[in-house]
Formats: sequence, C-alpha cells, structure tokens
Amino acid sequence: MNRTEFLKNSAIATGTLLTGSAVNAVANPIDLSRYPHASGKTFNLDYAPHEGMFAQNAGNKFLDQIRYLYDMGFRSIEDNGFLGRSEAEQSQIGDLLAKLGMRMGVFVLDGGDNWKISLTTGKKEFKSHFEETCRRAVEAAKRCNAKWLTVVPGFYERKLPYGIQMSNVVDAMRAGAEIFEPHGLIMVLETLSDTPELFLQHTHETYSVCKAVNSPSCKILFDIYHMQRNEGDLIVNLDRCWEEIAYIQIGDNPGRKEPGTGEINYKNIFKHLYQKEYKGIMGMEHGLSLKGKEGEMRLIQAYREADNFL
Repeated sequence: MNRTEFLKNSAIATGTLLTGSAVNAVANPIDLSRYPHASGKTFNLDYAPHEGMFAQNAGNKFLDQIRYLYDMGFRSIEDNGFLGRSEAEQSQIGDLLAKLGMRMGVFVLDGGDNWKISLTTGKKEFKSHFEETCRRAVEAAKRCNAKWLTVVPGFYERKLPYGIQMSNVVDAMRAGAEIFEPHGLIMVLETLSDTPELFLQHTHETYSVCKAVNSPSCKILFDIYHMQRNEGDLIVNLDRCWEEIAYIQIGDNPGRKEPGTGEINYKNIFKHLYQKEYKGIMGMEHGLSLKGKEGEMRLIQAYREADNFL
C-alpha cells in the first residue's frame, strides 16, 4: 500500500485530475500567449513537480514529463512511489536526472500496512519491517542520487500513554538513522493533517523527535499545506524549528492546489525562505485548480508569480 492509499485517497492524487481531459487538450491547444511567464528560465527557489502533474502537455511517460519539466525551468522532481518502481525504471529515472543536472526530491519510505498499525506501538515486528524498508531504500536512492526519504511514523496507539509512544517512535527513528547515516541519506518526518489519528500533528512534536534522535539523518519535512491546517503561524514555526527542517512541501489551503488559490501568502513565505538562504527542494505536493493543458500552464505561471519576490 502506498501513502496515497494510507491517507485514504487524499487530494494529492493529482493524476486523476489530469488524465480525464487528455484527448480534448490535444485537440484544442491553448493560446500560450495568455501565459507569458509559463516557461523558460529557472526559478529563485527549487520547486519540484511530481509524476502526472504535466501529463497533458508532456504525455503519459514519466521520462518525457521530466524532460518537459526541465524545458519549463524546473530543476528537481518528486516521486513518492519511487521505491515501488522496478530497479530498471529507477535507474532510467536516475540516469535522466543526472544527464539533465536535475535533483531527485523525496520518495516515500513506504512501510506497507504497518504504517496503519504504527511504529508508536513499539512492536518488534513493525520496527524490524521498518529497518528492512530502510535498507531497501538505500539501494533505491543510489540509483537516482536521492538524499531525502519521507517517513510517517503512523497512527496513535490509544492503549499506550503518549510518552511511551513518543519513546517508541524515537527508538525506531534512531534505528533508521543508523542505517542511513553512512550513506548521507536523510529521513524527513512529515507532520500531517489528513486525520487526527496520525501521531505527529504539530511541528514542535516532530522537532522533539528529531532532537531526541540527534542525527543528521533524521529531520523534518515541513509541509506548508498541512501546517497551515494544523497550526498556522507558518513563518514563526518555520523559524522556531529551522535547524531541524531539511525539506519543504507546498500546497495552498483550502483545496490543496497551487499557490494563489487559497489563503496562504506564498510570495512572502518564498521570500522568507530565500532570505534564509534555503537551498533545498520545494516539493509541489498538490493538485491543479484547472484541468487540461491550460491548467498546467496556469500552474507554472502561479509559481512564476509567487517566485517573483526580488
């Protein structure tokens, strides 16, 4: 089971938003002059689309999409399901990224059904499976020169006190960090808003885990969409936890679409991150407000507008 299923088909499954109008999009090309900033130069920050986000313009093959993203000015991608791809496909993606000088963003350290049961339980079989997945991820990361791997510790275990659950999570993350440290890989723990049953709900909790693990291989994935829903005060919380944040993801709220479609002032946030000299990847983990080719071009222009903060 991948993370999309784990989170019960949340709105990040953008592929379903894009495929329905493919035929009509090809038959009815859009007027690109309406989107003068939609392609060309690179961005001030390193934004990373994912598979399917530009399928209308680039086609259904992921390698073709990556080439298209490069032409549009992007220099990184995300691929949550990378660990589930064949070794041959992983190598093809990695080879193309290397050829283009692009970076691989996060892929999910998918623990299968054990994510539902959770590392909070402290059960040996779940921790062992987690460690096995970490070792498998090391080999996958080598094929695409990946550095970051998303980890979701799972659900609350209501039969255990919170402090015991926290200790169990820290213990599991230390075991993962020991596997990743020799390879320079970083687990990024994601705090989510999809359900109150998830153990990590706020940035300060994830910060506590990372401080307790005390490893360069255990850091925070700060998803702006989720944190706006769970706690707000985005810039303040970014600054409070900055030393433990290694990766950032994007999505406006409400709706989880591109910047400019909701209440979050992304231009100010992007400017703040730029001024803090953030050099990491900004994962575009959201859907599109418009369907078809035009929606994809509007998406790029939305990033051009939010990225225009200098």
